Amino acid sequence: MPRIPIEDNFDDVINKTQRGLKISDEDLAARAEITAEQLAAVKSGKPLYGVIRRVARHLNLSPDALEVLAKKAWYPEQPNLPRGFAMFNTPYEDMFVNAYMVWDPRTRQAAAFDTGSTCEGMLDVIRDERLDLRYILLTHTHGDHIADLARLAELNPRAEIWASEREPVDHPRAQTFKENAHFHLGELAIKTLLTWGHTPGQTSFYVTGLSWPLVIVGDSIFSCSMGGSPNFFGNQLHNNKEKLMTLPKDTVIAPGHGPLTTVGQEKKYNPFFAR
Repeated sequence: MPRIPIEDNFDDVINKTQRGLKISDEDLAARAEITAEQLAAVKSGKPLYGVIRRVARHLNLSPDALEVLAKKAWYPEQPNLPRGFAMFNTPYEDMFVNAYMVWDPRTRQAAAFDTGSTCEGMLDVIRDERLDLRYILLTHTHGDHIADLARLAELNPRAEIWASEREPVDHPRAQTFKENAHFHLGELAIKTLLTWGHTPGQTSFYVTGLSWPLVIVGDSIFSCSMGGSPNFFGNQLHNNKEKLMTLPKDTVIAPGHGPLTTVGQEKKYNPFFAR
């Protein structure tokens, strides 16, 4: 797979945070002791590093991590993908979206997480690896993440479809789970973590039994950023800190957009979590 760009630029992080905290341009410029023109420049993507650092401090972001992001000076080290894991990066309108599969190599039991814009790659893996798709698990129900749900479900009629009780999906076979629900695929265990904020039922799935722990997070977190939430920003940030950043540092984060990363790397380079 070609190298997947980091999802957000430094200005995306600034704009998402300012919206989420509901701070006006006038207030932010005054707090950071910068001009309105300087704030407008960094919000539109101009890398004025001194201004970026001042703004970061007043948005509770890491100035160092935000400057590294602005300089495009870091990219997450990618894990060696073991047998039993597959990532699918598919185009959707003007962006790309990720979906995933995991399976137990012994039993061939598998789970899909979202579908992206097309499940074609998933169908290929199911056929080539002779998998028994037991579950279709949804991180959230935004259209880019479940665009091909109907086809994946139709071609795998035995697969159970699950979404959060806080964000049910419109499908006749769909069921809902609560937080801390558990699913099993042979030696693999999957636990749900409610990381809501981006959407009411945004869920992360913590998978153990592979060669390293894995958490599939939807739009809860991206490498160097997180999903936007204009109305529930504080809840999302709290959930991410308490439920995801407390996982073992070698846990691989599989986000809904952008490249794979790890908890340890994001605690160092993500402006929301680095200190």
